[in-house]
Amino acid sequence: MTQGKAIIFSAPSGSGKTSLVKHLIQHVPNLGFSISACTRDKRGRHEEHGKDYYFLTQEDFKKKIDEDAFIEWEEVYEGNFYGTLKEEIQRIWDSGKAVIFDVDVKGGLALKKYFGDQALAIFVKVPSMDVLKTRLNDRGTESEESLSRRVFKAEFEMKFEPQFDVTVVNDDFEKSSAEAEKLVKDFLAS
Repeated sequence: MTQGKAIIFSAPSGSGKTSLVKHLIQHVPNLGFSISACTRDKRGRHEEHGKDYYFLTQEDFKKKIDEDAFIEWEEVYEGNFYGTLKEEIQRIWDSGKAVIFDVDVKGGLALKKYFGDQALAIFVKVPSMDVLKTRLNDRGTESEESLSRRVFKAEFEMKFEPQFDVTVVNDDFEKSSAEAEKLVKDFLAS
């Protein structure tokens, strides 16, 4: 029974959670990706509204906060809000699928609290901070200042790992994606 279940992937930025989630959507049946709402600008030309994120103005985002339209939301970086819309989760469940999330650590903990036993919360981490710095640098989207901010935030977020149900170390993608696939399939079958 997948309907009503939630799979939460959380990690510091650059840990590879998005790659793992994309892999799972392709290889595990009946998963629906929860599209987050955000106020940040699109990254390059490859991100699409309604596919990667719901890109909202700060005014629209704050209006939805006032309307209690979010399960969880936060100001991740100054002026950049992210959140999970209640209607998005209902859309996925109404299609008969389990919802899968790709969210930051604080959002993941809020979702775990909200869904309780109906959720599997997976923390994704890299083998070291040096690997994380390299991955973030290789994106080519970070300034020195934003890279420094993300690394500082990642070091803080790593402290919350014990609050998740399970950890996947993403050092070898083939191995970590197989591990994630088994975890998700077992949870959905339970």
